[in-house]
Amino acid sequence: MTTESAAAVRPRNRRQLIVGAAGRVFSERGYHAASMEEIAAGVGITAAALYRHFPNKYALFAECANVMVDRLVAALDDVPADASLVDVLTAVTRVTVAHRASGGVYRWEARYLDRADRGVLRAKFAHVVGRVTDVVRREHPLPDEHLRAAAALGVIGSITMHHTSIAQRRVEDVLLAAALRVVATDPAAGTARLVELPTPPVPRTRRSEILAAAIPLFERDGFATVTNGRIAEAVGLVPSALYRYFPGKADILAAACLQAAGLLTQAVEQNLCGVTDPHDAVVALAATYVAYSFEHTALTSVANAELVGLPATLQRPVVVAQREHIAVWEQQLRSARPELDSRQARVLVHAGFGVVVEAGRRLRWHDSPEHRDAVAALLVGALGL
Repeated sequence: MTTESAAAVRPRNRRQLIVGAAGRVFSERGYHAASMEEIAAGVGITAAALYRHFPNKYALFAECANVMVDRLVAALDDVPADASLVDVLTAVTRVTVAHRASGGVYRWEARYLDRADRGVLRAKFAHVVGRVTDVVRREHPLPDEHLRAAAALGVIGSITMHHTSIAQRRVEDVLLAAALRVVATDPAAGTARLVELPTPPVPRTRRSEILAAAIPLFERDGFATVTNGRIAEAVGLVPSALYRYFPGKADILAAACLQAAGLLTQAVEQNLCGVTDPHDAVVALAATYVAYSFEHTALTSVANAELVGLPATLQRPVVVAQREHIAVWEQQLRSARPELDSRQARVLVHAGFGVVVEAGRRLRWHDSPEHRDAVAALLVGALGL
């Protein structure tokens, strides 16, 4: 169907179709890289027709950021107040999996909302967490029920952050089982494990100074709003001098993401050295990933949140490094749990990462041995060990 004929049909749910298409584009490309023209093409209309429904990209984005959490709120409102934890988490899982292609917007891209809109979104998500927490408290009266509830939602929400191909019913079962294990895990039961992390290189060159200055700026203000001038000023350069070291701002971001991947690879190699038992290897991986996430919060936040906005040529090496890291997890997890196939294992690995993200946020990334042990225990619980 041509754009003109599609426009002539004018389906009654066009606004809903636009929001669905926009959510997918925002999730895949990031807020700033997405264009209204691309979104319009996904619906089969012109950009001019799109502007009849939304005055600008921000207005469309704000609706996309809210639509997923609104679906979660509605799904939970349909569940009776005395429903079991299984029923509550099933409702959340089904909605999230059904909209996995667009559901990642509220988790990472929502940082681009203005303060008032961000506050509204947080209040809605707090309602979801609160509803889950109430049931967790009733059925599993263990310490830190809010942390366990947030971690369980991190398990479920993780499906929006990767592209592992798996049947809808199978992935629902895997995520629901993992979330139930998390809420039943006592965070205080984690055992301290000595983790060695590589020390980030001391900025001894102008290039490394630029990276060290840019990472906290990207993390605090977002990649798109940080100018070359601000980065140059932070290291005592004029903006034009920045191009002697990096072709553009995107290259600085790509180098930062690769640095994050490199440090994590080193950490894994150090902490798996001499570990032969698969179960112990997975526990070591969990402790390493948690320690790394707490110690390098700015670096991992930038890599997780901004990677989608990179051009494909710069994104590819980072994605390759990430896949190699996940392959290590998959191999060890399948050795520890032979009943899992490769897709189930990858879904669980990402679910574990989701635990770290949401539990870390809940703890405001305050680094302490107790927090590391608690999050690691929840991660291992999600994996079913």
